[in-house]
Amino acid sequence: MRNKDEVKGKRKQIKGAIKDKIGEVTNNPRLEAEGEAERLQGQVQETVGKARRKVGKAVAKVGRTLGGKR
Repeated sequence: MRNKDEVKGKRKQIKGAIKDKIGEVTNNPRLEAEGEAERLQGQVQETVGKARRKVGKAVAKVGRTLGGKR
C-alpha cells in the first residue's frame, strides 16, 4: 500500500508534466522549467516514500522474527 509521500509525489509529477507541456505549447520557457522542476521534485518525493515503506516492512519483518512469529 502506498504512503502519503508516494501519493503526493505522483500527484506532483503529473502536475509538473502538465505545466511542462503547457509551457512547450504556449512557448513559455518559465512555465516549462517550473513544470520540469516540479516533476523532478515529485519523483524524489515518491522515491523517498517507497524507501520509507520498504524500511517499515523490513523493520516489521525483523520484529516478527524476533518475536518468534513468521
